[in-house]
Amino acid sequence: MNPSNPRRAAIYLLVAAALFVLAMPGFAQEEVMGIVEPVSARDHIRGPRAAPVKLIEFGDTECPLCKRLHPTLKRIVDDYRGQVAWVFRHFPIAEIHPKAPKEAEATECAADLGGDAKFWAYLDRLYEITPSRNRLEPAELPRIAQHVGLERAPFEQCLQSGRHAARVAADVADALAAGAPGTPYTVIVAPNGKSYEVVGNQPYEALRLVIDIALKQK
Repeated sequence: MNPSNPRRAAIYLLVAAALFVLAMPGFAQEEVMGIVEPVSARDHIRGPRAAPVKLIEFGDTECPLCKRLHPTLKRIVDDYRGQVAWVFRHFPIAEIHPKAPKEAEATECAADLGGDAKFWAYLDRLYEITPSRNRLEPAELPRIAQHVGLERAPFEQCLQSGRHAARVAADVADALAAGAPGTPYTVIVAPNGKSYEVVGNQPYEALRLVIDIALKQK
């Protein structure tokens, strides 16, 4: 590398950083599409559905790392301005967080009663107030619904019915079939279908490097 050429030096540093990120324990090499179920109309999506890069997160609402990753992914969607769509799928690990499956159902009840906007509003608020590690009181679930503008009685009726338990279970099966080792587990899908696995709460800068690589895969 010629240190007298700042532009070339910056390019070398960017490539080196990208290769370093992909070699990190939380990042896998390129895979063919099919590692998870394709994004469809059933999914909850933040950002434009037609975005070239899909960021599919499997989360557990009582996972402290998921709570920390949540604002990072919100920032990613905002900063990429239509280039990235964030898909949230459920992966409550009931053996560690027995309250998490019902919380996942609660987000689906919010979607049932108010569409995707209420799903994301509910999820945002839940992560905002939960102390994580299975410590959110169940009584908070209808209060969150009211906080995001949903009527309490229909929400409680939905939650008590358990009608979204199968949806949550299907997402868990999807994560397990993909070999997800825990939460958060994220798959970044490029425009050509190639995908990158991301395990854990990776920093904003590392995620940007992988997304930038994915955007070039056309």
